[in-house]
Amino acid sequence: MSSDTIGPAADPPAANGHADAHSTASFSALLIGSIGVVYGDIGTSPLYAFREAVVAAERAVATSATDAVLGVLSLILWALIIVVTLKYVLILLRADNHGEGGTLALMALAQRAVSSGGGVIVMLGIISGALFFGDAVITPALSVLSAIEGVKLVTAAFEPYVVPLTVVILVLLFAVQSRGTARVAAFFGPVMCLWFVVIAVAAVPPIISRPEVLLSFNPLYAVSFMIHHGLIGFITLGAVFLAVTGAEALYADLGHFGKRPIQAAWLVIVLPSLALNYLGQGALVLGNPAAVENPFFLMFPDWALLPMVCLATAATVIASQAVITGAFSLTRQAIQLGLLPRVEIRHTSEAHSGQIFVPRVNMMLLGSVLLLVLLFRSSSALASAYGISVTGTMVVTAMMGFVVIWKVWKWSPLAAGALIAPFLFLDLTFLTANLLKVFEGGWVPLVMGSAAILMMYTWRRGSRLLFEKSRKLELPLLDLVAMLEKRPPQRVPGTAVFLTSDPTSAPTALMHSLKHYKVLHEKNVILTIETAPTPRVDPADRVRMEQISATFSRVTLRFGFAESPNVPRALAIARKLGWQFDIMSTSFFLSRRLLKPAAHSGMPRWQDLLFIALSRTANDATDYFQIPTGRVVEVGTQVTI
Repeated sequence: MSSDTIGPAADPPAANGHADAHSTASFSALLIGSIGVVYGDIGTSPLYAFREAVVAAERAVATSATDAVLGVLSLILWALIIVVTLKYVLILLRADNHGEGGTLALMALAQRAVSSGGGVIVMLGIISGALFFGDAVITPALSVLSAIEGVKLVTAAFEPYVVPLTVVILVLLFAVQSRGTARVAAFFGPVMCLWFVVIAVAAVPPIISRPEVLLSFNPLYAVSFMIHHGLIGFITLGAVFLAVTGAEALYADLGHFGKRPIQAAWLVIVLPSLALNYLGQGALVLGNPAAVENPFFLMFPDWALLPMVCLATAATVIASQAVITGAFSLTRQAIQLGLLPRVEIRHTSEAHSGQIFVPRVNMMLLGSVLLLVLLFRSSSALASAYGISVTGTMVVTAMMGFVVIWKVWKWSPLAAGALIAPFLFLDLTFLTANLLKVFEGGWVPLVMGSAAILMMYTWRRGSRLLFEKSRKLELPLLDLVAMLEKRPPQRVPGTAVFLTSDPTSAPTALMHSLKHYKVLHEKNVILTIETAPTPRVDPADRVRMEQISATFSRVTLRFGFAESPNVPRALAIARKLGWQFDIMSTSFFLSRRLLKPAAHSGMPRWQDLLFIALSRTANDATDYFQIPTGRVVEVGTQVTI
């Protein structure tokens, strides 16, 4: 199926504001909910981040245990303060697109603000979206594997069962996705609240026994470590970044909880708990260097190990759930923005439109996650593959954030640059440090991201070429209507709706209908579906109608990129505009295009073939736009591209 029914985005409606978007839920409920959904990923980083960073730091022969621990702790603490607190919590949460956050929402906001260079913004959005899919694969594998590894400390006899148990948990996690997250989400907040309390309390005794770890709040320890340890310091920085993975979820989940609950949860609960836990792990290693093997679990007494493994497993499942649902939401946004072909999207809640399930994405994620677990088999081996996708996303986010601060917030370019430059420099430093791990596993997100980038770029470019070619071949709509009104063919009762991506040209389905049936309905509607560069469209702005002639009208339906198009429901709004819409007396005509590669086109032949393959996997437009199948007539045509 081609992109025949999706038109270019129109100008957004005026912002309606979103100050009361979350008024139906109490602030405390939103705060607890954000702890469960937003902070699951970054909240489980203590399971592996400090261990990997200290192991990397101790590769330096001249580094003492104290210097390594204090240097790593200082780097972690200041990364949490600068990258998460300043960049995301205090700055980027303000760069919302009508209440929505995330890389594609930021892309749409930045693209709308620039008069030229929109293609560069779209490319940045494609890169960040592709890298997020890589993150959505690695996070479940690394998080669950690191939690299950804690059972080895209970007894070494469990070691052979770590990977099989991880596989079972991941299969169960992806198997329940089709049931929706509404019921499970009710437990996310309380479980993660318990998690943060427990990891903070467990860290207090080690800190009391070795209070010198508090010296790591001095940033000079971080600076000194980086200056005096060269390449080893740089490699360590790549491991330190594991402590801030999940920060991008702060921005992505803005639309679900609102800015203030997310900010309060971080400043009051999450940041203090994480800082205490990292300090506790550092104090433990200072007292017992051998504890670096697994400092997180060794902070707990033997009797608490098994319950803690269970709690850690629950926390990592929650962290995995957050990125899985994020991948579903990102897929829907990418489809609406014309970056991916249509796929089946199921709604799992009647009350919350954001709760969706994408079967094809779920199966792809499951297969990729299991492949990683079986390929790497340990969290230490997999940790090397983790940072590149997240650092890449953060670099792109900073670039698009500069455009928004400059163009949308109306700052001067110098002021916007002065604000973003330090964060961009730090993100680029983290990215470079992580790129050193390409051959140790960092190639995984690069391969995944490159494949996703190629797919989204090819779909967008191929769709544009197909649209331009079809437009050249089609007759102007107004000319056709004038001819039909002057010499009308045989009329049949009822209403015919012809879907098209170009409202100025005669739809292919209409032309073929006239050619083969030689009849015309009493009422004919040329229907175009537009995706607005805003998350949602107000119902009052959903429908635009234009009467072309006595028997022809042009209707445009507008949907936000975070909405699932429902054509019959939207057309019902047209009744208020004078159209007596009756679904039972209306036929929908769609064009089904069979694409063939042309000898000469705007893309290389391999890219033509990839675009054609993607078009064949696209979900049926009837299902995607939720049109009753019994009211649809599909007209086939062959097009070379």
